[in-house]
Formats: sequence, C-alpha cells, structure tokens
Amino acid sequence: MTDFTFDGPVDAARCLVLAHGAGAPSDSPFMAHFAEGVASAGIRVARFEFPYMVRRREDGKRRPPDRAPVLIDSWQKAVEEITQTGVVRDRLFIGGKSLGGRVASMIADDAGIAGLVCLGYPFHPPGKPDRTRVDHLVHLDTPALFVQGERDALGSRSDVAGYKLAPGINLQWLADGDHSFKPRKASGRTEQQNWDDGVAAVVEFVNGT
Repeated sequence: MTDFTFDGPVDAARCLVLAHGAGAPSDSPFMAHFAEGVASAGIRVARFEFPYMVRRREDGKRRPPDRAPVLIDSWQKAVEEITQTGVVRDRLFIGGKSLGGRVASMIADDAGIAGLVCLGYPFHPPGKPDRTRVDHLVHLDTPALFVQGERDALGSRSDVAGYKLAPGINLQWLADGDHSFKPRKASGRTEQQNWDDGVAAVVEFVNGT
C-alpha cells in the first residue's frame, strides 16, 4: 500500500497528489511548502514516495531513481489507492517536483484525472538541451500547469519557447528561478516569493479546472 502524507481538509472538493523529485524526499522544504501552501487554500494534498526513496529512509543509503516501469507502476497504484479513499477522478489532480511531475505526465491521460501539475519539469538533462523529454507532451489531452523557473537548467524560458507543446499546457514562469525556483540575489526576488507565487498558481489552476 502507498504511504501517503496528507494535508488539507478531508472533505475538500479537490485533491492533489504530489510525488517528489529525483534527489529529495517528499518532506523536503520544497515539497512541504507546496503541499502545505496548497492545502491552506482548502485543497486536499497527498504526498507519496517512490520505492527507491522508501528504501533510502529504511537504510539511509542514497540510490538513483527506480527504472521507468517501476516509477510508472508506483504512480498508477497511487492513483488507484487515492480514488479508493473516495476521491473522484474528475476532481483529482496529480503531479510533483521534476521527476515526480514527469512520471505523472506519462500516465495522466490514461488515468482520466482532472489535471496535471508539474513543478520544475525536466524538459532535458542538465547540459544536454538536445535530449528533450517532450514527445508525449505534444499530444497531452489532460489540462496541465507547468510551474517553471525562468533560468531552469533543465528547461529555461528560452529553451521551452522552442518546443511544441499541447495547447492545454499552461506555463507559469517564476522570475529568475532555477530548477527549484531559487532566484539570484541580484534579481531582487527571494526564494520564498517564488515559492509563494508557485503555490498561488497551483491553487488557481486546481480551483479553476
């Protein structure tokens, strides 16, 4: 069974399930801020971890992410199990940080959920802009919000401007943000401001979809 961490009201009209990125767990400051921030707007938020991260908690050893079939299976199971708690699919949103959002995007259409939320989508590996991860995004039918830092090394604003993406994908750019939305001091922005703007964008998307 998937071990979920919940925030927000049990009887909320909408639910957002989030998965972590490749390197940090579901209770990282980034994940906690987004989960708690969205939940404070009256949305039920559930976080879960992929098997490799669960094992890290058990033995303390850092390891690379599971292979794609395992990650996809984990997401599919999470969706099935969350619907068994009474969440209906047309009020269910899925997504996550980087890797978590990418895998969610791979199952979104088949899962029949209301929307997809990607926080720092890894459009390409660092330093390899020619190896894009957008093929399936061209035909994505699920309404989606991609919250992205303007200078994300895995997909900057200039990078993404050249991609063909499905019309249902909405991009929310955070000023001078990196892959975790942190801006440079010279920008006059703070990480907190970008995180808060990201939370506000997610709330607006979930409540408006």
